[in-house]
Amino acid sequence: MAEVLRWPWSPQETRERGTEVRRTTAPVPRERTPGAGAEHGPQVSRGIRWAAHAAAFTAVPTGVWRIAIALGWDSGFRDDFLGPGGFPGSGSFYLVGLSLVAELVALLTLGLVRRWGEVLPRWVPWLGGRTIPTAAAMVPALAGALVVTLVTVLGALEWNAVDNMGAPEAPEGFKYGLMTAAYVPLLAWGPLLFVVAVAYGRRRRRTGR
Repeated sequence: MAEVLRWPWSPQETRERGTEVRRTTAPVPRERTPGAGAEHGPQVSRGIRWAAHAAAFTAVPTGVWRIAIALGWDSGFRDDFLGPGGFPGSGSFYLVGLSLVAELVALLTLGLVRRWGEVLPRWVPWLGGRTIPTAAAMVPALAGALVVTLVTVLGALEWNAVDNMGAPEAPEGFKYGLMTAAYVPLLAWGPLLFVVAVAYGRRRRRTGR
């Protein structure tokens, strides 16, 4: 008791007592809970995340091009289907609807790098909160990548065919180049989707979820 009441302590005693206090009050490391942080989404590399977002927006240029035609812009076509005389009109609904559907399908690629691509959101009726089987997401993604790649590559090979952009009613000059530039990004959709889908399967297998 006498030692405790003695004050002030010497500088050496002060240092020793401070060291002792720090040792006894050092924070105890907390144990990590298995699966902690899963609610923030899967751990995806920057490259794969970039590829997913790029794939999701490859359909945007063609969508903008179609919607411009639907609103009455002269795209350079002189046929009855895409000629300026029919827009705006009943065909506008088709062009806008096609653009929206194509972009929604492309945006599904983001599910391969987001949590909702592994676990269904709570608001989904009857199935909300359930884990999505890996094959249920990966197989359609790979099949879609194959189909999109085939369609876009074949379309590129036939781009200037007589019954396509080589037709007399097709756009020429600047408007031909503008339409071509709008469709070129679609060539990357399939390969990007394939890369992201493969990475998705590997990640799910590695994490066991």
